[in-house]
Amino acid sequence: MTVQGTIKTDLKSRVQSALKAQDFQVCITIIEARQLAGLNMDPVVCIQVGDQKKYTSVKESTNCPYYNEYFVFDFHMPPIMLFDKIITLSVLHSRKLLRSGTIVGTFKIDVLQSRNILRGNKFLGSFKLDVATVWSQPDHQFYHKWALLTDPDDIAGGPKGYLKCDISVIGKGDSIKVPPKSEKDEDDIEANLLLPDGVPIDRQRARFIIKIYRADGLPKMNSSIMANVKKAFTGEASDLVDPFVQVSFAGLTGKTSVKKHSYAPVWNEQLVFTEMFPPLCQIIKIQLRDDDPVKPTVIGTHFLDLKTISNDGEKGFLPTFGPSFIHLYGSTRDYSLIDEHSSLNTGLGEGVSYRARLLIAIRTEITDSIDIGPSEVDLEPTVPVNESSYGKSEEYFLFATIMDASMIDKKLADKPVYFELSIGNAGNAIDGNNESRKDAYNESDSDELESVVSDSGSWQSTTTPTKPMTHDRIYYFLPYWDNKPCMHVRSVWPDHRRRMYNSNIIAKIADKLEEGLNEVHTLMEIESSQMELNLKQVLEELSVGCTKYVTISKSASTGPGTGKTKLDKEYLKLCQREVEHIGNISRNLRALVTKNSFKERYKTAQSYLTKLKSLVEDPQHALPDVFLWIISGGKRQAYHRILARDIIYSIVDEESGKDCGKVQTMFLKLPGKKSVGPSGWTIQVKLDILLWLGILKHKKNFINGIPKGYEISHELRNAERPRALPPSIIHYIEKHIFQLRAHIYQARSLIGSDASGLSDPFARVIAGEFSKTTQVIDETLSPTWDELLIFEEILIYGTSEEIQHDPPTIIIEIFDQDKVGKSEFIGRTMAKPHVKLAEEAYTKPKYPPSLEWFDISRGTDRAGELLATFELLEIPSDSIALPPLPVAKDIPIYKDQEVKDVGPILPVPRGIRPTLARYRIEVLFWGLRDLKRVHLLKVDKPRVDIECAGHILYSSIIQNAKRNPNFSTPVKFLDVDLPEQELYRPPLTIRAVDCRSFGRYTLVGTHTINSIHKYMFTPLTKREKEAEERRKSLHQLKALDYIENNYLPNTYVTNGTDNIVENSPLLPKDITIAVGYGTQDPTKKLKTEINKKRKQSIDDDIDNEEGSKDWWTKYFASVEEMIHESKEARKIYNPDGSLQMPLSDENNPMNNSNNNQEKSPNEGKKRFGFKTAATASRFAARISPKSLKKKSKLKPALCKIYPTELEARPEFEEFKEWLNTFELYRGKKTGEDSEDESRIVGLFKGAIKVYKWPLPKDVEDHTIMGFDPQYGFFQGLPSNDPIRVLVRVYIVKANDLHPMDLNGKADPYIVLQLGSKRTSDKENYISKQLNPVFGKCFEFEATFPQDSLLTIQIYDWDLVGSDDMIGETKIDLENRFYSRHRGMCGFPQKYEECGYNQWRDAMKPTQILSKLCKEGKVEPPVFSDGQVKIGRHVFSVQNDDLDFFATKDVEEHMALAVLHRWHELPRVGCHLIAEHIETRSLYNPDKPGIEQGKLEMWVDMFPMDMPLPGPPLDISPRKPKSYELRIIIWNTDDVVLEDDAFFTGEKMSDIYVKGWLKGPEDCQCTDIHYRSLTGEGNFNWRFIFPFDYMGAEQKIVISRKESLFSWDETECKIPARLELQVWDADHFSADDFLGAITLDLNRFPRGAKSSKLCTLEMLKTDGSVPMINIFKQKRFKGWWPFFVKKDNEDIELTGKVEAEIHLLTKEEAEKNPVGLGRNEPDALEKPNRPDASFMWFLNPLKSIRYIIWHNYKWKILKILIVIAVAIIILLFVYAIPGYSVKKMMGV
Repeated sequence: MTVQGTIKTDLKSRVQSALKAQDFQVCITIIEARQLAGLNMDPVVCIQVGDQKKYTSVKESTNCPYYNEYFVFDFHMPPIMLFDKIITLSVLHSRKLLRSGTIVGTFKIDVLQSRNILRGNKFLGSFKLDVATVWSQPDHQFYHKWALLTDPDDIAGGPKGYLKCDISVIGKGDSIKVPPKSEKDEDDIEANLLLPDGVPIDRQRARFIIKIYRADGLPKMNSSIMANVKKAFTGEASDLVDPFVQVSFAGLTGKTSVKKHSYAPVWNEQLVFTEMFPPLCQIIKIQLRDDDPVKPTVIGTHFLDLKTISNDGEKGFLPTFGPSFIHLYGSTRDYSLIDEHSSLNTGLGEGVSYRARLLIAIRTEITDSIDIGPSEVDLEPTVPVNESSYGKSEEYFLFATIMDASMIDKKLADKPVYFELSIGNAGNAIDGNNESRKDAYNESDSDELESVVSDSGSWQSTTTPTKPMTHDRIYYFLPYWDNKPCMHVRSVWPDHRRRMYNSNIIAKIADKLEEGLNEVHTLMEIESSQMELNLKQVLEELSVGCTKYVTISKSASTGPGTGKTKLDKEYLKLCQREVEHIGNISRNLRALVTKNSFKERYKTAQSYLTKLKSLVEDPQHALPDVFLWIISGGKRQAYHRILARDIIYSIVDEESGKDCGKVQTMFLKLPGKKSVGPSGWTIQVKLDILLWLGILKHKKNFINGIPKGYEISHELRNAERPRALPPSIIHYIEKHIFQLRAHIYQARSLIGSDASGLSDPFARVIAGEFSKTTQVIDETLSPTWDELLIFEEILIYGTSEEIQHDPPTIIIEIFDQDKVGKSEFIGRTMAKPHVKLAEEAYTKPKYPPSLEWFDISRGTDRAGELLATFELLEIPSDSIALPPLPVAKDIPIYKDQEVKDVGPILPVPRGIRPTLARYRIEVLFWGLRDLKRVHLLKVDKPRVDIECAGHILYSSIIQNAKRNPNFSTPVKFLDVDLPEQELYRPPLTIRAVDCRSFGRYTLVGTHTINSIHKYMFTPLTKREKEAEERRKSLHQLKALDYIENNYLPNTYVTNGTDNIVENSPLLPKDITIAVGYGTQDPTKKLKTEINKKRKQSIDDDIDNEEGSKDWWTKYFASVEEMIHESKEARKIYNPDGSLQMPLSDENNPMNNSNNNQEKSPNEGKKRFGFKTAATASRFAARISPKSLKKKSKLKPALCKIYPTELEARPEFEEFKEWLNTFELYRGKKTGEDSEDESRIVGLFKGAIKVYKWPLPKDVEDHTIMGFDPQYGFFQGLPSNDPIRVLVRVYIVKANDLHPMDLNGKADPYIVLQLGSKRTSDKENYISKQLNPVFGKCFEFEATFPQDSLLTIQIYDWDLVGSDDMIGETKIDLENRFYSRHRGMCGFPQKYEECGYNQWRDAMKPTQILSKLCKEGKVEPPVFSDGQVKIGRHVFSVQNDDLDFFATKDVEEHMALAVLHRWHELPRVGCHLIAEHIETRSLYNPDKPGIEQGKLEMWVDMFPMDMPLPGPPLDISPRKPKSYELRIIIWNTDDVVLEDDAFFTGEKMSDIYVKGWLKGPEDCQCTDIHYRSLTGEGNFNWRFIFPFDYMGAEQKIVISRKESLFSWDETECKIPARLELQVWDADHFSADDFLGAITLDLNRFPRGAKSSKLCTLEMLKTDGSVPMINIFKQKRFKGWWPFFVKKDNEDIELTGKVEAEIHLLTKEEAEKNPVGLGRNEPDALEKPNRPDASFMWFLNPLKSIRYIIWHNYKWKILKILIVIAVAIIILLFVYAIPGYSVKKMMGV
């Protein structure tokens, strides 16, 4: 009999958590876009997640806009729904009516209305991925990745640009991890594309073709009343459903046609989706729906994950599926207008009933052709599939027999009940198959299927109705004593058994591995020496299992039941490959398991388990799931769903389901939402049931699993005849009588069920139809019952061997007794008893059995643990007695309990109960904090009681909790007897009570410590210590040896970024050496070296002069250092696991330089991969301290920047090394997280130590403070009297705050609270910022212990209404103050008395060092040359740092160096806190567990009874420095000629140059050089751009009002980029854009000396072009190219400009003023432009001279001559007649 519950709980809880609505945030930062296709555009980004849309601001006329805007989308929904949502990032070209600068900044929603009157935004390109893809990334995020934008409607167009963004998905309790990336990092777009690992960069187009053939078995989706009305009118009856299929994928949705009135519709249609391949959307959602004119309802939903139906390996395959049936599940099939389980049909929750099956196929075609239409869904007809060729139909036989039905809920007990078994619609007796009125298809096998399914004679799927009975009115049972009812169903399904067989073999390997690894984990926790052996054995079994799988699956690759679809074949190959691979590598791993590498190897084995589990589920269904319902009063009440593969039969044992033919315990649950939460905690029915499923020809095997002892009836004899009916009842003749002894000892960490936060627990043991309860123990969460419950006669049917092999399951339920009303359920667990048959002797080692811990669960929550054991003793027929019973306990008379009810209470007998030894529990009672009111009264005189194993230790009473919440006598102890075995250690309960007047006590709150194990102290004796040291030195020798021969072993690499100080890399920054390979190309290397150096010279800190350094210099240098260090820490391994570079560690002999020198030179070369000795020696010179020394003079002082809270750093042990904080709880635990948070009513501060008493004499160990434990553990602790402290809270900045306003921004300000003092910085709120820099210090005078909790809140300022809290963080200052790590004031790296790195503490380093020595009872420090001696330990301090310091401070420097290395001191040493900035997560109580941003800050504390420190540090934000940039545009050349001349048609351009620095709104233009025929333009024009600049961040700061309605100015920072553009002026149409260049003022290519040398080569970023930083160079003149980017990604040269760039500070600019353009002062001379440059319609004479005369001189002359001649002739002709007459007349 298998106990299912325990194994399945983790799976169930995972499933349920996937269905429970949770809080999520999708956070998206849009940083910038580059290379957008198109000219001179105004881009805006639209971000859409699901149905929510948000927009960035619009950036004008630029192809590379910089946004740096942060968006947060909040969701409250189940993960399964969220992961289906699509994230779409699209870039639009904003088109507005008014091209004025006024609307630039307003938020897009306002702008849209003003601009959409004429034309909408033009779509440029988009990028799509689903939330599931982001979630599957490491840390659930993509960071600083470039999304490739494409236009789905224009596939051939190629990429439309790139968008740099961060996308992260945060669930509850996730903290955002920001990977190390410096702003200065080069942006390599290709290497950082936003794609999951393994997805190629160039994605192609693909068509996803989803074919939908047919469906059958649909439920009614309409009431039959309507149908009857219809029938009366039309005379024909029709099917009551109008089905169609809807498929959603990658944000697109397609639908098939609707088939009216059909339970078995046939579509034969295909939906074609066009999408990029591989797609970044993983899930295809297939829904069968019913077409309803009002609201189409969902019949069933199925999700297909593309990952499961494709594989991207080199032997992988494209997404493919079927043709295969998918089975749909959902609510029950009876139609009702209000379906309470309708959400089950949409795929939320476990379906409680079979709904239909759908025959579909999917295939993918990668298309290279460009003529694909836009991305939309096409519906096309397709040819019907020949089903028989994909799997012939087989008749299956399903059989069940119920051995026992008990624990039936009272509600079901008033009417007779029966069970119903069904698979698909077969066996469903109430609302099963609906006959299809029309014969939809006439294929042979489907006909057969219809006929079989509708022939109800082939099943007997229900038991006979029986009335439940009861012994105790609590639980009811069915009297199936010697007659066990049977059910069976015969039905026809396509034969795809191999799919299930394959899954089963892999599942069995995985289960075995998991079981083995859990065992190993248990051994690991108690640090047993057996763990390595066990792990080796587990891996050995794994490789054997894998080999077996490969043999079985290869031999069975043909034959009946094998899949014929493409996916079947490919999936089988994939499984074989993967399993074979796991088999091989697990064998190799087994050889590598050693003590040191154990944890790593265990982790690797865990990864094999994950891999195997992912292969278990076959994506194609084989058979529908089996449902078992209990039916009472004609209604379905409770159900259980069984996977068909778990009970399928195969001749090969490995292939059978794990529950096939075995009796299993099964709990039926309520359907739908009722099964979650309190209503689902109670069991409806507990069944012991046997299930068997197989094809008809294997039918004879169903009897094999039935427990023996039955009478062989006629039906059982004929079992092998396929058509013979199986029995309806199995009659048992053999039975045995047993006595059950339940030894219930104790429970721990139960759930609190009363208002006080405690419970009054009792246990109820249920064995079959009987139940018994223990005593009630009042007010505890860890009751010790110590009771033996006896069940006198339990009747069990079957043979004794069967019973011993598989005894009945015993259920133990824990309840909380309430004085009024019903007892409340706490949790339940299941156990198997130890069976002793009559003929066995009750002797060791088997009997008596030992106690075991059982996990108690309530629903999916853990509810505690129970320590118990159970014996099932057969009552012999003769006089042989059972083992004797123990003597009864004295019955304590509990209050309000009548004596007559209670029989004798028996204790757990001696052989079973644990053996005890004397222990001392020593407790430090420090104080109580933050006590809330109890029953509306303040807690005034609290006391703390600590209870263990029935003994209570009382603290002193705090007389006035308000004045001083600390205890007056801190240390107390108690001697108790505790079990020796660690397993049975009792829990500790801490209770706080309030002592009121008249001797009344009120419980304030409780805290339970599950096991004392954590607080146990086992001292090391002298002998053990010596043995330990011997072992250590041996290990070191071996390690040294190993290192000499190999590289460093894995274990030597430090984990992450801990201990960064010591492990700084041995090599300076700019050496890149890959150890182990000597194959790098040296020339390439040299080149990158040079470039790096060049880059470094540029990037060197701008303000190196000492005077200009301030605290922010230190901050920015430290940020860079942190990024560098975390990169180094990541870089340690090459992908193949070899080490890249050794780490240095000062106190490790392996890395000292002389080690290297002793070896032969070749060895050194080999190890570092050097080619020659010369390179090696050069390398040694590079790493020698001298070369480092030169640099360090210029290096600014650094401080530590921790990416987390200080408490989270392992080296500081949460500041709880001697003072722990225990949360006190009160009230019921409901399982609702938000309510459970509010159960905390206060904190108890103290510490607990448990140790064997008396301690051995030769104890060598010491306490935390470094003292001898013989005199108590808590010596040398500071006094807990009130102390006044000066607290300075420095708040640097906040990052990624959650937007609070409609515009997607917030106006943050700080509020601090310490005890009763509250400071608000509301008047200094920062407008519209999500990354505000506060740079403030707040000073408080506090008194510990009253004011120990510092709360820092960030609020959002609102003009109207109350301000909202964005998030808060709380710091326990008291723990820091008293900690040994000295959390008061961090030590800087260097000691300086003035300047930005001034010493902040009130005490000098030497004083602090002496004080630490005194407290630790160590001799005071002795300073000598380069050494400090403390006790026996000598610290050598290198003097190179001290060379340039004045000698008077030498001791201070040395003391400081020792303080930084204080942890090296034995006994008293520990890590002391260095000067630091911690990054704290902000949380909002309304959204528990979801981070709302981060805060960078630190706290200094100074006791007021000491000399006070100097003034607080000034960390106010740097003011940007004002500069003026002057740019003279001298000339242009080779500008493309855009226009045709008006008269002449020749090419020319009217050139002018535009430029801006802050944005198009401060754009300046030159005058126009008209009619340039050669592309040459002469300007002599000056632009002047004043700007404010932050040197450290390399950003320009702009303050401006975002819109007309803004209340105040918003500050934003943009990169320092100068944009120059060349345009062609047009008079009557818009000007034409010709080309542009963007120069980054920190790093732009050096201009060419002449126009000829100016080419596109200058724009290369590979380091071959020298770069300039204008902030260093100040002035530069040269030629730069103008270019445009064409659609096909090519760059085209469109002109050249000669410019002079001159940078001045504001002061310099005021001294030497200059005029804009060519104006005074310092006017530029007019350009010497050719005479031909003018504007034609303003200068008519010039136009005539230069245009007409210049070009048509000869034509005009010719025409004039011709005209003159013509006139002469005309005049001649005209004048001749008159003249002639005159002559004739003689006038």
